[in-house]
Amino acid sequence: MADFFTHFSCVLDVGTVENAAKALDLYNEFMDELAAEDPPSDGFRLSVEPEYGGTKLWMRDEVTGDPHQVVEFVLRCARAFRLRGRWGFQWANSCSRPRIGAFSGGAHLLDLGRRKTISWMTTDRWLAIALDGGNPDTGGQGDDLA
Repeated sequence: MADFFTHFSCVLDVGTVENAAKALDLYNEFMDELAAEDPPSDGFRLSVEPEYGGTKLWMRDEVTGDPHQVVEFVLRCARAFRLRGRWGFQWANSCSRPRIGAFSGGAHLLDLGRRKTISWMTTDRWLAIALDGGNPDTGGQGDDLA
């Protein structure tokens, strides 16, 4: 039997030490919500990193994690702390044994000020579009899209 994993490690700067402390409370509330889901999400781990001035949140998987939950949490932080600019991260999907289609990854880019996704992609979708003759850089559409 194979075990499947999603790995990531990323940092979000919330601006102040006070915001970082409040972010820990937001995280605990968020994890309580995830625990109530059926089935529960894999979630992610979070800590404040003092060696970076105490304003940066380190988000990562422990054994496996859920990138979607990272995006949702970062958007909550963006709202709570009025964050601006772009933020993004990437993840890798792996497997404990060789399995067809078990290895991939992805990336997600957010506009923190607008609290919206700018773009996201997964490598398996990108490859499927390319193998089908489409242009994976335009979501499968032709090269004439702007």
